[in-house]
Amino acid sequence: MNQINALAQSVYPKMVEVRRALHQNPEPSMQEFETTRRLAAEMDRLGIPYRLTQPTGLIAQIEGAAPGPRVALRADIDALSIGERTGLPFASQVPGMMHACGHDAHAAMLVGAAEILMACREAFAGSVRLIFQPAEETGQGARLMIEQGALEGVSMTFGLHLLACFKPGWLSAATGASAPAASRFSINIKGKTTHGARPEAGVDATVAASALVMNLQTIVSREMSPKQQVVVTVGQLHSGTRFNIVSGEAFLDGTVRCYDRDIHHAMPGIFERIVQGTAAAYRCEAELSYDKMVEVLINDERGSQFVYEAAKKVVEEPSLATMGDTHMSGSDDFSEYTMAGRGAFAALGAGGSHPHHSEFFDIDESVMTVGAAYFAQVAMDYLNAAKQEG
Repeated sequence: MNQINALAQSVYPKMVEVRRALHQNPEPSMQEFETTRRLAAEMDRLGIPYRLTQPTGLIAQIEGAAPGPRVALRADIDALSIGERTGLPFASQVPGMMHACGHDAHAAMLVGAAEILMACREAFAGSVRLIFQPAEETGQGARLMIEQGALEGVSMTFGLHLLACFKPGWLSAATGASAPAASRFSINIKGKTTHGARPEAGVDATVAASALVMNLQTIVSREMSPKQQVVVTVGQLHSGTRFNIVSGEAFLDGTVRCYDRDIHHAMPGIFERIVQGTAAAYRCEAELSYDKMVEVLINDERGSQFVYEAAKKVVEEPSLATMGDTHMSGSDDFSEYTMAGRGAFAALGAGGSHPHHSEFFDIDESVMTVGAAYFAQVAMDYLNAAKQEG
């Protein structure tokens, strides 16, 4: 066992304590006030200087043995509006809120990495910036942190996300596009109500909405190459008020995911054409709202190599360290860091039997030792390589 792994094992009880405290007290995006206070207290305990960001979150910095480049490590800290049903002894104490995406563990692993790095300061030159970021779930937090100076002087940023239902301790990074862009759309359709027995006297918004659900799927099946990874999902469709009334209004809400930035930016125009054309075909009017929430996350090639080399040093067995392929999964606003500078994002298998954003979501906490060791290892490897290169 190398020194960093041994240190990760020694700080494991503290990571469990922090993770469970955050898990019991989840907070929504932009309202992570108690979470920020707890993380600030951990920085105080370790003697690491930091500054608070607005409205929540913090940026801390660890200085090495000598001046040098600066690398950043980022963890997100917000929770989701989901009622927890895990039955865990440390389950959420906030009704309707839970850490159902692992951000509590992300923050705890970065606290663990901070403690490891403080113990290893003589082993690297330069500085490690710790970014505890709010509001990842709304796609707003990364931009806020960048606007408040999170990347000033930073030459590379590394991030990490747990992947539920993957083998515990598996650690991987893909080169190039590694997480999809995410958009949210909502569509209001207006028709004209009438008695269900006299449809000719009205304009049926339900029929138009149903046709629109099907027509939107042709974006993937007929407008995109089969080689492209694109998903269009209508998550909500609400229409009508009574069994014998032709509906005069309908509402659709959904998401688009893709791995191509050109497609991401072309989608609003494609949606507008299909929405308006379909509505007109059924004598309805339609209003589209399309929000490009998160950009495609593109890993820096050299950064991904550092992730892979660090992974090989900290995983329990060689087969658990891989250069992974892309797959359609959750988007992440870490993409903002990769657009503003160089960065690489890793995935860590977290075990468990329920997916992210499930009310039953949980992880194998032992993987936090791998995550903390990875954070510390990749930061030190990058700084030491930069020093050797001059």
